[in-house]
Order: sequence, then structure tokens, then C-alpha cells
Amino acid sequence: MDDEGRATGGLDPAPYRQRADGRGHRGRGHHFRHRRAPDTGAPGRATYAALDLGTNNCRLLIARPSGDGFRVIDAFSRIIRLGEGVSASGRLSEAAIVRAVGALGVCRDKMANRGVTRARLIATEACRAAANGVEFLDTIREQVGIELEIVDRETEADLAATGCTPLIDPQARGVLLFDIGGGSSELVSLAQSEPVMRGPPRPVMRSWVSLPVGVVAAHGGDLDGVHMLGTSGTVTTIAGIHLRLPRYDRRRVDGCWLAETEITQVIEELIAMTYEERVANACIGSERADLVLAGCAILEAIRRAFPCPRLRVADRGLREGVLVKLMREDGVWSHPAGPA
Repeated sequence: MDDEGRATGGLDPAPYRQRADGRGHRGRGHHFRHRRAPDTGAPGRATYAALDLGTNNCRLLIARPSGDGFRVIDAFSRIIRLGEGVSASGRLSEAAIVRAVGALGVCRDKMANRGVTRARLIATEACRAAANGVEFLDTIREQVGIELEIVDRETEADLAATGCTPLIDPQARGVLLFDIGGGSSELVSLAQSEPVMRGPPRPVMRSWVSLPVGVVAAHGGDLDGVHMLGTSGTVTTIAGIHLRLPRYDRRRVDGCWLAETEITQVIEELIAMTYEERVANACIGSERADLVLAGCAILEAIRRAFPCPRLRVADRGLREGVLVKLMREDGVWSHPAGPA
């Protein structure tokens, strides 16, 4: 799966217009309104999009099948803090909705410009938790012209596992996958993947749990021969600092291994930094400087509950899982391999 980096868009936000009637519509989907590209025939020539609207980030991947995986042809990522204030008010704020409308407008344009033929656009914890989450979906449908789908936590865990299975050590007895999100954290126990003739390996989920931020209430069990696999901004940031990168580089971070002592050393460095020093660090920046310590606290709780000696870092997750599932449904890897 090709490099994405931490791509950002440069278009101005679209205007947000509050609904006059306040009505809510419960229909869901994962389509967006655009002129469909001409039929490309073979599934391998289709263009796929996966969008993950989380509590903090809005992220998009657009890809085409290539060999046993896919090639990313466009990407977008913007921190919008959709869930800001939800825990106190129970609602998505107007300011957060304005930010979401702007970011999703960029995503819509990218999908249209790339001729996307198949898409799934998901929203997670902020929309699940907010009393006006369904109303927000109506606003996005009317203002931006795309259909978002609020997924449950089990689906979120399954998509993360699907996106990350290529990073499981084939010699490991099992894997503990964790995703530290803005509004919730998922933990998934995985066995070795099922063998496949072509395409990415399929995840084998033993169990999963979704936890409130900062709370780990599960028992580690037998962890002999098990390694951790982390997918979140927290672990990718820790990896970037450990590698002393002058700027974040996904190609070096995705798939790298960290030992217990290396993680501890970076966390101690982060605790010792001032806010200004965190802002100045190229792997953190102003948008993550006030969040990274909270992420480290959750990571520490997970490490204490599940003391595995090795952690593999994944700069991949939900969007990659969505793409894999869409392509698998279309039989992309059921056909003999052709030219990429």
C-alpha cells in the first residue's frame, strides 16, 4: 500500500448553513453525488475511496487495485476536532460542523476529480455520541452532497483489523491491536491471519473491546509470543520522535518496531517537553501538541494491562480496511493477476 504521508488540502471551507426546519432524517448510505466515471470494465480498473470522519480528524484515501494490494492515487487529512465539547454538551457544535463541512467539501471534490466509482464514507465516535449526530448527517448531505454512514464500534474494530493485518509478524502466536481514537479506544485480539491466494490477509478476530478514553478494564491473559500493533496518531508520533525524523515520513514509520525501553524513553521526553517544544517538533506540531500526552497516558495504561515486549507501528487503519473490503467484495483478487 503506497505512501500517503500526512496530506492536507488547500481549498477554503464551504459555507455552513444551519437547517431552518430542524428536521432529522435517518437514512444512511455511503455514496456521494457526482457524475459517475464511465464503466471501466474489469474490477481492477475501478477507483475506490474510503473516508474516515473521526472525533479529531477527517481523512480520505483514493486508490486503485494493484497486484495483491492497492496504489493510493490521492489522499487528504485535516484535523477538524469534530468532537470538541461533545462530552460536556452532548452535541456537535456549530464551529465543529463548519470545520467538517469545509474538510468534507475538499474530499468531495477530490473524489469527483479522480472519477471514484465505489466509495464508503464512515463516521465514528463523535457522531455516535452526539445527540445531533443524525441531523449532522442531513446537513452534510444537503451542504456537501455526500452520504456519511455512522458505524458501530465492532465495525470500527473490524475495519482497523482488516487494514492492519499485513503488519502481523508471521512468526507471532497472536497480536494485540489497539487504536487510540479521539473519542474511544479499541483493543482487538488477533490470531494469525487466514491464508489467501491473492490480496491482503484476512483478520482472525478472537475478541475485541471498546474502551472509554483513559480507562483499561481488561485482563492481559497469556501474552507469550504475542506482539502489539498500534494504529493511532499517538504511536506514529512516538515512532517519528524515536527515529529522530526531521519531518514525518510515513515510509519509515509504517511497519517499524519499537521495544518497551524505546517507547518509555520517548514518553519521558514528551513529558519533559514544554508545550512550545512539542509545537516545534516536526512530528507533533501545533495541531497535536495538546493531545499527544493524553494519548501517551492511554498507551501507558494499555502497556500495563498487556505487557508485550514488542510494538509494531501502523500508519494505516480504518481507511485501508474500508478499501480492502470494497475491493474484496468486487472480486478484485479473485481474478488472475494482471498488469498493475
